[in-house]
Amino acid sequence: MDNILQLKNINKIYGNGEFQTQVLFDINLDIIRGSFNSIIGQSGSGKSTLLNIIGTLDKPTSGELYINGVRTDSMKKTELADLRNNTMGFIFQFHYLLPEFTAYENILIPYYMKNNKPSKEVIERANELIDLVGLSSVKNNLATKMSGGQQQRTAIARALINNPSIILADEPTGNLDSDTTEKIYTLLREVNEKFKTTFIIITHDRRIAEKADRNIEIKDGKINIDIFR
Repeated sequence: MDNILQLKNINKIYGNGEFQTQVLFDINLDIIRGSFNSIIGQSGSGKSTLLNIIGTLDKPTSGELYINGVRTDSMKKTELADLRNNTMGFIFQFHYLLPEFTAYENILIPYYMKNNKPSKEVIERANELIDLVGLSSVKNNLATKMSGGQQQRTAIARALINNPSIILADEPTGNLDSDTTEKIYTLLREVNEKFKTTFIIITHDRRIAEKADRNIEIKDGKINIDIFR
């Protein structure tokens, strides 16, 4: 089976001495390339910590993390930054758009982190993503001149601009109404199917989680349930 991610005996402890708090306990997890996965769990269960470790935004206290077969938990910060920019896209509950930029300009920001003037191919990709997420009519609007759903669609396109193989999403529809939430998750599935992008999504909404290929429940820092659909 082609695994894009492998976590082996991942533990995470915060603090020192008597003030230590262990958040994750011996997590073992393989994520199949191109799959659509949900992670659920109550507040404080450790699911966001797990997502941060998968995204190399945090390091495990012990254990091993492999991305595309390469061990990453011992990499330097600069190496991890390059890995994230080339391999991963992030979608958060809050869109974190730059208000002085248009939707189109916000989408191109990850590309500008390592490049100068966008090539013809990158411009074509940006326009393709704008069409895909349904923003053609507002692509030149400032971020502040778009609805919440449009802002989150912009964040999705931004996460995809560098053609990442993995998308990590932390409550990506937490600030949206139920109708918009349904539309956003339908869009994410379309992206998953069109580009074969691997998705790992944290959500409190079990109705949304049940639409994933796989449901992983974290409880007290451990994998409590792991169901393939």
